[in-house]
Amino acid sequence: MNAVTFARTVRRARPLLGTLVEVGLCVAPGGDDATLLSACDIAFDAIAAVQRGLSRFEAGSDIARFNALRADGWLDVQADTRIVLAAARQLWSDSDGVFDVSLGSAPTGWRLREGRLHKLHAAARLDLGGIGKGHAVDRAVQALQRAGLAGGWVNAGGDLRGFGGATVELKLRDEQRGGVVDFGRLHDGAFATSCFAAGARSSLSAATAARAHAHVSVAAPSCLMADALTKVVAASGNADHPLLERAGARAWLH
Repeated sequence: MNAVTFARTVRRARPLLGTLVEVGLCVAPGGDDATLLSACDIAFDAIAAVQRGLSRFEAGSDIARFNALRADGWLDVQADTRIVLAAARQLWSDSDGVFDVSLGSAPTGWRLREGRLHKLHAAARLDLGGIGKGHAVDRAVQALQRAGLAGGWVNAGGDLRGFGGATVELKLRDEQRGGVVDFGRLHDGAFATSCFAAGARSSLSAATAARAHAHVSVAAPSCLMADALTKVVAASGNADHPLLERAGARAWLH
């Protein structure tokens, strides 16, 4: 990509996805603030739409409606739900069951087929908290790119994606001394860091959640994959897990 000169950046934040979501946009010389603020709203709207469909806390979401179904019930689901569940099912298979959006309730108790989500077992409950936030960030970036933005980033509580001509400084919390430390720079990609407290819901199977490594970072082409792979690496304790190479990703244990 050719070098891009930016005069400054515009940042806006809004509470979404159970955290504070920041949108940063790089401003070319002569850039119009009103246009940029409108673009920020586009990104926030994209994230809110994903939240409405995927959050188990939203009564009308696809996930909440699935969780309320009886066995053998089904429902038509929106595109975001299909994308995330298809990725989750593949990750479950590829990780030998470590990544589990049913949180151990019934890993094989649900099926996605032709846009319909079927409940195969009464105990099946889904929680996309370990992958959905990354997808929401991807959707926001896609919305900004469609709007013609030259560069920027979206950061949802540690799930970060930069695009275009933007370079984003990566900083990690220093657990020993407090504050933050410089970690690197991100350009045109995604980076996620997850911290795993004992008993936390994290899309890890019940058998592996208790022994998960406390802090994991993953860089990947998409934020969905970076977000999800932090859970796989945390459970395995393997920063060279085979899934990373397949996804074009890299991991760090802290």
